[in-house]
Formats: sequence, C-alpha cells, structure tokens
Amino acid sequence: MRRITYAGTWFHTGDQIADAIMEYSKALAYNEIADTVSVPGRSNTGDAGMVEVIIGPASQIVSAPIESVGEDEFEDLTVLAELRRRTAHLQPSRPLTEPQPDSDPHLQLE
Repeated sequence: MRRITYAGTWFHTGDQIADAIMEYSKALAYNEIADTVSVPGRSNTGDAGMVEVIIGPASQIVSAPIESVGEDEFEDLTVLAELRRRTAHLQPSRPLTEPQPDSDPHLQLE
C-alpha cells in the first residue's frame, strides 16, 4: 500500500497503481500536458472509492510506502491497464530494426 500526497492532501492506493500514477505523471510532464485520472483508493477522510486526480507538468506528487494494518490492497486491473496504455502512448516511438551483418564486429565476411 502507498500514500500518494498531492496538492496538500493525500490518499492511499495499491502499490502497482501508485507506480503507474508516477510513471504516467513523468510521461505527462515530459510532454508538457495534463490529464485527469480516476484510481481506487482511500481518501484522507477514510472514504474508499475512486479518487480523481489532475496530473500535469507542474504536479508535485509523492508516493511513499505505508503499513496497511487490516486494509486490503487497492487493485483494479482495468485502471492499471489504462494508466499503462496512456503512459505508453506518450513515450517516444523507437523504430525496431534488425541488426545488419556488417554492423556486428564479430561477423567477418571473407
């Protein structure tokens, strides 16, 4: 379980979701854009449900581990997949090429 601190408040969410939020936040900052995400968690008032967060280039988000005594880990595979998809969409494309024989120093043509 992790505590996400953001904009003077905090909420708890699962480890994988917190990691995905941080990765998406980095991708948004790199691209200088903002987005709103809804993730499962427990608010600082103790309410469990979906937490909506606006993340942008100026966001100052902190993710820290907490001890979860008696609390279930917040998980949502659909939310996690969507955060990962959005993050991947913002990554620079890298063309895939096959290695050329003359680019490998171990291959010698005779």
